[in-house]
Amino acid sequence: MAKVIRVEQGWPAHLCVGSWCRFRRNTLLTCGRRRIVVSTVGAYYPPIHGEETAPVATIGCNRYYETMAFKAVKIEGYWEAATAEEMSFKSPWSINHHNPSADNEANDMHEVVVAELTRMLRGG
Repeated sequence: MAKVIRVEQGWPAHLCVGSWCRFRRNTLLTCGRRRIVVSTVGAYYPPIHGEETAPVATIGCNRYYETMAFKAVKIEGYWEAATAEEMSFKSPWSINHHNPSADNEANDMHEVVVAELTRMLRGG
């Protein structure tokens, strides 16, 4: 079975407003020469009038959190999501509510996608 190396990266990997999301995960999976970035963002609080913050907003049609996966490309020394090369997966990828436990749900959703794509990279 092929070994998959997992690295947690500390920035949002997709969504142009990802830096305004309070929840963001970016996991790089490497197996040999193949690399995938799994990205989850959510809890989007858009800025208004300088430092003020608006209430939580959706990041897509009825979505407060979403997970996507992409082939990875090296840019200026970092493995980044090649957002034009989205990877498909079968696991749930969105959460349509925001409440005190939604970040935990988003974290679990991210882990399920990472596990699915890890199995795929291993050839299983």
